[in-house]
Amino acid sequence: MIRALPWLLVLAGWAGTLLGTGTPGDEIAVYAAYLVLAVVLPGTLLHRALRGSRGNLPEDLGLGAATGLLMQLVAWALAAAAGLQPLLRWWPLPVIAAFVAVPALRRHWRIAEPRPLPRRWSWMICGVLAGVLVLGAVAWTTNPLPPADTVYYPDVLYHLALVHEMTRSMPFEVPQLAGETLRYHYLSDADMAAASMITGIDPATVLLRFWMVPIGAIAVLVFAALTRDVSGRWWAGPPAAGVALTGLPLVLGAPVQAYGGTSLSFSSPSQTYAMPLLGLLVTIAVDVLRGGRPRAAWFLVPPLALACAGAKASTLPPLVAGLILAGLAAIRRRAILPRLALFTALVVAAMLAGLRLFAGGGAGTLGVQPLSLLRWMEPYADTLGRFDGVVPGGPLPPGVQQADEPGRYLIAGIVVWWLMSQSPRLFGVAGLGTRGLRRDPAAWLLGGMAAAGTGAAWLLWHPSASQLYFFLCAAPFGVVLTTWLLAGLTRRWWLPAAGFTAGALWAVFAPGVDPPADPASVSGWGWAIALPGLRTLAFVAAAAVVVAILRRPVRVLAAAVVAAVLGASLATGLAASVRDLTRQPVPEPFPNPRVVTAAEMSAARWLDEHAAPDDVVATNVHCVPIDRTPPCDARAFWVAGLGGRRTLVESWAYSDATVAANGYEGRKYMFQPAPDPVRYENNQRVFTEAYPAGLSELRTAGVRWLFADSRATAISPHLADAAPIRHVSGPVTIYELR
Repeated sequence: MIRALPWLLVLAGWAGTLLGTGTPGDEIAVYAAYLVLAVVLPGTLLHRALRGSRGNLPEDLGLGAATGLLMQLVAWALAAAAGLQPLLRWWPLPVIAAFVAVPALRRHWRIAEPRPLPRRWSWMICGVLAGVLVLGAVAWTTNPLPPADTVYYPDVLYHLALVHEMTRSMPFEVPQLAGETLRYHYLSDADMAAASMITGIDPATVLLRFWMVPIGAIAVLVFAALTRDVSGRWWAGPPAAGVALTGLPLVLGAPVQAYGGTSLSFSSPSQTYAMPLLGLLVTIAVDVLRGGRPRAAWFLVPPLALACAGAKASTLPPLVAGLILAGLAAIRRRAILPRLALFTALVVAAMLAGLRLFAGGGAGTLGVQPLSLLRWMEPYADTLGRFDGVVPGGPLPPGVQQADEPGRYLIAGIVVWWLMSQSPRLFGVAGLGTRGLRRDPAAWLLGGMAAAGTGAAWLLWHPSASQLYFFLCAAPFGVVLTTWLLAGLTRRWWLPAAGFTAGALWAVFAPGVDPPADPASVSGWGWAIALPGLRTLAFVAAAAVVVAILRRPVRVLAAAVVAAVLGASLATGLAASVRDLTRQPVPEPFPNPRVVTAAEMSAARWLDEHAAPDDVVATNVHCVPIDRTPPCDARAFWVAGLGGRRTLVESWAYSDATVAANGYEGRKYMFQPAPDPVRYENNQRVFTEAYPAGLSELRTAGVRWLFADSRATAISPHLADAAPIRHVSGPVTIYELR
């Protein structure tokens, strides 16, 4: 019971926090049962059968749960392809039955050779899980369950529409533009759709409450297991997992934070979902690089790699780069090269298949422009980059090309500041020359991933800085390498503990530096980002003097610095979450055209309850704010998201054609006009004029419902003559088109 206490506390905290944010208690129980019976149990049994037990239950369950996510994806894909979604909830039964009925499989129900981890490990890892819970609580308290008067982040509603789309049969369509083929890395949405179909819980509740924290918890256990594998130290896993998944770039009192935050994100389910899958794939790669014979685990590699590609397109390129670098480092170890070549070939094949199956317009907009990441950092954006525009503008950002000598110094300073801020993720790369790392090809794999992700972020261009996801997908593995470096520098627990604590305290209590009074001041920004680093380096120098006076080896100082960097990152992330959680919400002024009202949400949910699954809806809602005059910010997404049905033309900001048109007439892609102007114009005239030809076209396109919101445009009083009114809620009138 004592060994289970930290785990019970985390579970109680999870359930209590959900209850406190308005989540029904019966749904909490149902979702918990689903996680155990449909993800963790079948996944753990299969993972043990393919790779054996690790000798302890937490790591078995973590790696098993990641395997369970993969198995559920396979079951979902088969159901969606065959139109057998009602059978999806029963997919775990044949797996569990096989492990009960087949004598050779029964042994995987227990651990044959227990090698339990210390109780301290359980308390440490549960502390990390509590940090993930705090991240979730921040999202839950700022995103009320519908219906409510609130503003959801557009991407959340976009993903909610995709979750509904994933409950339908293949081929999938863009839910906001019915008839357009969906090309997107949508497997995180498929996982949520499967969870909703299996449990019967509304997709909005799954996305807004249940999904993120368990996925993050699985990722924590996977990364802790990976770190113990590579470092050989039990204590290294929890801090590595904590920093990798909840840590933030170092701030140290600077007025701004370096771009590139946590790898778990409520607003990016695809990024979050990729973490446990990619972590599991890398654990297999480490086995291969260290001369292991994966045997049956080879069956996991192709579907797991394809799942990574379908979860987030930026997951596999850094992994391929790391595998190539590891192969070069192990060139003399001929015994492992054939298996490494096979593993790399399988990953490359999955990456290419993913490009064909999942990549859309956003991927096609990716280009080459070194230093374009500067555009998203205030010290550059407020000074040299004020007039860079929304297109690349040359081989380098215009502000870089035109920079004078002080400007070039600022650019160099920003790059150095960014690298220093990201040191928890990059220190290990710098340590590849140390004896403990340079001889192990697994270290070169992790270092190659971190370096490739960093290089892609700084060498590529995207209109929304999506090249940063190459870094965010690889950064956690850089943290694993940094922690491995720390484990190799010390044999005593107190030294990393002391350094970790010192770094955490400095991160929280370092004196702040104000941004420059003149935001366009090059020298002002240069000093604002330099001063925190100089202060920190002064403390490191003082510590070096103490080490020299005490005649301690240099590795003592190195271990303390690495531990301090990790502690500072974890403390920065936790402090930010606590600050967000305790911040008093600022009420939105009402009426606010950005707010989706409770009445509008109720109307959308009525539609979800009464429309057939494949019905198509026409709406006059397109923009944020809802009544915006051109250019329209076409990221409303809530009619398809909350209504759960495909819309003929709702919002088009993320469509292939729109993203590809970025920069046309000087406008960013979300402000581009509708990709099919004729269809859009007819759609609008139906609502404003009850346009007969438009109504006929809607019928031809399969539209069954009209969702008219008077906050968006005027509604013709004659529309009810052509389509009877079925529901009214606040400004929304829903008509049935026959």
